[in-house]
Amino acid sequence: MSETHWTEGEIVALKARGERAFLVPLARGPTRIHDRGVIDLSGQIGRSPGETIEWLGTRYQVVRPSPADRLAAIKRGAQIVTPKDAAQLVFLAAVTPGARVAEAGSGSGALTIALACAVGPEGHVTSFDRRVDFLEAARANVVRAGLESRVTFRERDVAQEGIDLTHLDSVVLDLPNPWDVLASAHLALAVGGYAATYTPTYNQLERAVGAFRSVGFDEVRAVEVIERGLSVNEGATRPAFEMLGHTGFLAVGRRVG
Repeated sequence: MSETHWTEGEIVALKARGERAFLVPLARGPTRIHDRGVIDLSGQIGRSPGETIEWLGTRYQVVRPSPADRLAAIKRGAQIVTPKDAAQLVFLAAVTPGARVAEAGSGSGALTIALACAVGPEGHVTSFDRRVDFLEAARANVVRAGLESRVTFRERDVAQEGIDLTHLDSVVLDLPNPWDVLASAHLALAVGGYAATYTPTYNQLERAVGAFRSVGFDEVRAVEVIERGLSVNEGATRPAFEMLGHTGFLAVGRRVG
């Protein structure tokens, strides 16, 4: 990706004031945008991000998509890992630019997109799922987000067959039974690497943490991320009435020599 000028084939975000940005592939000639119409961004190729265009009576800035923009563009099938949890998993599993990461449980690809954003163009994510329909849905969303070069999708039941990779920096498991994969994850990680799990119930969390400890992971801990929105108005700021009370529990451990 060019740092200063748009190149053909990139995914760009069109942002109008007060509206959520939406993603468009940068191509020569007209491009149909679902439910919106047809747009021609040919003139943006070779230009710098941040320029404005007029389209259908609205002024948009053409900007680089943020991770939130990419996640908002996915088509949901399986229940997704929410942004608050995805961001914490990226931190807990120490997913950094250039990292080699394995993910098990492709789902709709939301967590895959977060991981692909984190590893950058020099890193890579291998996403495993045993269900072909989930792999196809996740792949389509990753392509829609413009991150397909950073991700390899593989059909594999890692609970039965294990993770057949080595010297990974991170392993992230969004599975109903992560305890069946943690021994394989331990072997697949480089010394110093992290494995992290996402589970929705206390019983699953207990079994996952027990497996982390029995396999030999160090620095094992578990957290829950709770997000409360605020209604901000001058002289009347307060917590929002509605709150998402629970999504999932996160656990992490580190492989040591």
